[in-house]
Amino acid sequence: MGDRKRLHAPLAGDRARAHYKAMSAKPLAELIDDCIAPALAAQGFAGRAIVSLWPEIAGERLAARSRPLKIDWPRRRPAPGEASEPATMVVRVESAFALEMQQLGPLLVERVNTHLGWRAVGKLVLKQGPVAAPVMSKPVPKLDGATAARVEAQVAGVADEGLREALARLGRAVALNAKTRGDDTAS
Repeated sequence: MGDRKRLHAPLAGDRARAHYKAMSAKPLAELIDDCIAPALAAQGFAGRAIVSLWPEIAGERLAARSRPLKIDWPRRRPAPGEASEPATMVVRVESAFALEMQQLGPLLVERVNTHLGWRAVGKLVLKQGPVAAPVMSKPVPKLDGATAARVEAQVAGVADEGLREALARLGRAVALNAKTRGDDTAS
């Protein structure tokens, strides 16, 4: 009987936090990192950050016409006390944008290094060729004014602004889902 009570007894302090953290849902990005890490490592990427955040690093316009291919790290290890050589980043770019990308190369190298937090990349090498078009998401359908007002009225009493916005987004998503299914009971 004592074991049963111990199993169902509430956890206290740090143990409770550790238990909650271990049992809580994990973001999909955390799980995907383990799956794609070997493929990215084979191309010289330490993580998915440069590949997945390329539009933020290069800007939407250039990111639509270019993709980072790999990072070539220097083969020679630096001697003790000697600074390591920066890597070379290889980027595939459409032919029409190659000249613009070449002109913006130093800025792009600086932005990659800023994103990584250290001087990892020293040079940019461009490979001209076709770049796969980015997957365009479907435009989000709009809610009618009455439904949007009803959702806003339902969450108006929530004091915390962040929570209120999150609940409003959830309410709009549920209403849109019901609208696309033809079910009007969710609103």
